[in-house]
Amino acid sequence: MASVPSLAATVHQRVADALSAALPEAVALGADPSPRSSSWGDPMLRRSDRADFQANGMLALAKKLGGNPRELAGRVVAALPETDEIAGIEVSGPGFLNITVSDAAIVRTLAARAADERLGVPYAERPGTTVIDYSQPNVAKEMHVGHLRSTVIGDAIVQILEHQGEKVVRRHHIGDWGTQFGMLIQYLVEHPHELDHASGEEAGGSGASGEAAMSRLNRLYKASRALFDSDEEFKARARDRVVLLQSGDQATLEMWRKIVGESMIYFHAVYDQLDVEIRDADVVGESAYNDDLQQVVKELEDSGVAVRSDGALCVFFDDVKGPDGKPVPLIVQKSNGGFGYAATDLAAIRDRVGKLGADTLLYVVDARQALHFKMVFETARRAGWLPEGAARQLAFGTVLGKDGKPFKTREGETVRLVDLLDEAVERATAVVREKAEQGGLGLTEEEIAERGAQVGIGAVKYADLSTSMSRDYVFDLDRMVSLNGDTSVYLQYAYARIQSILRKAGDARPAAHPEVELAPAERALGLHLDEFAETLAGVAETYEPHKLAAYLYQLASLYTTFYDQCPVIRAESDAVRENRLFLCDLTARTLRQGMALLGIRTPERL
Repeated sequence: MASVPSLAATVHQRVADALSAALPEAVALGADPSPRSSSWGDPMLRRSDRADFQANGMLALAKKLGGNPRELAGRVVAALPETDEIAGIEVSGPGFLNITVSDAAIVRTLAARAADERLGVPYAERPGTTVIDYSQPNVAKEMHVGHLRSTVIGDAIVQILEHQGEKVVRRHHIGDWGTQFGMLIQYLVEHPHELDHASGEEAGGSGASGEAAMSRLNRLYKASRALFDSDEEFKARARDRVVLLQSGDQATLEMWRKIVGESMIYFHAVYDQLDVEIRDADVVGESAYNDDLQQVVKELEDSGVAVRSDGALCVFFDDVKGPDGKPVPLIVQKSNGGFGYAATDLAAIRDRVGKLGADTLLYVVDARQALHFKMVFETARRAGWLPEGAARQLAFGTVLGKDGKPFKTREGETVRLVDLLDEAVERATAVVREKAEQGGLGLTEEEIAERGAQVGIGAVKYADLSTSMSRDYVFDLDRMVSLNGDTSVYLQYAYARIQSILRKAGDARPAAHPEVELAPAERALGLHLDEFAETLAGVAETYEPHKLAAYLYQLASLYTTFYDQCPVIRAESDAVRENRLFLCDLTARTLRQGMALLGIRTPERL
């Protein structure tokens, strides 16, 4: 089905056409009459608390033509033909146009949206290829609260862009290369059964679980680190092992793959709990670019983009200096010949643009790495590997505790992500059980557990996604699982309430009735429902999931007002009942679609 123009777009076109007809002198001056133009021809239409919409383009136009804005506005109103969409238009203030749309137009437009499985959301006109780098855990290390934001934000942006028709390539740039692997591999060579799935506490058959995998990795890491710190001979063997790893020694690579495989078992367990899909093919770590690093170095040095400084290969920038005023370079290759993050990040850019054909590169990475990525992007641009403006860091803020400081355990340790998720599910399950008992839903323990997981994980995700990614936010589970306020539970409860109403409606079915007069709460809900497609388009353009979360919260709030003020089952007539059921159904579908794009489930019963 073709996309459904919003009422705002329709009214915008009507006013722009009237403006062109009423003011031919502006056309004679060479102004652009297109309603999409940012010049005189754009009515600058927006929602208003004085009417349904307000157009204020007359002010700028009057300055260009040297006329009176109220007089010009009056001419535009006079040129506006009678239409089914516009119920009233008046000039106010210094030339504003206050526009009221008809009830019938609202219902007809919503009916067109409801008839489309995409709710009238069009595909992007010129979809491209976006490679998005997010959720970057480290092999042989536990995922912590710091991985939460990258994973949740990245997943939401993937879902939103794909829904718009963009080709999205996911990349999880895991830390699976570097010096510490010499230590881990050498210890595993000397203690080959350390990662056996049937050893120790895993002998009971739980070896394939994420918790057991992490237990084995922790044991390996702690034992190897203790030996590395206490035994100089082992330390020397570990460093030699790094050289063997980087040179492609098969026996060393086999051990390395064993460690990576064990980590992947753990990663998938965490991602499953977080309800995020991570495919093995999308996990392309630092090691994947190892064979390209020498070529990266050669091209940078041959082109003069990078120069040798004290033996290291560096890229310098006029605007990047340290506290002492001296230039701070991007080090591509260390003086000992080793490579750091910059080299693999540059190799990844070459691959993503050159081989994957990416038009856009997105990096969902902690804001504290902003300088690193600024230098990497500029280096790649200078080298000719990255078109101007094609790469962007989606920098996110820090998760804070209730004390306003970075979220830590009482012992000052980084909070494990699985512990955080477990607690969220536990709290949410208690809320679900209480509401089920109060409402007499008769849910089984299995159903309570399932809904508790959906509510708990949804609460964690929504708290993150409803905050502008550049801002820090406080991790407060009590607030997150509350039924009141801007929480996912509030949205999920609104959805479940609608499903309950639809079930209780019996033989009555949702049906749009344009002839029915709408109450104020119905109009407000309907106009907001009509903004869904434009909201998604804006979110996809700016990569700001919090704006979708804000839209959904306002939708649930408007529905609550509608529910309180407009009886549905006990409506005064069949037509009103069917029309209100129609508004309920479309609200539920919009909530479900919007929440799904944020990676949040919507239980049918709560």
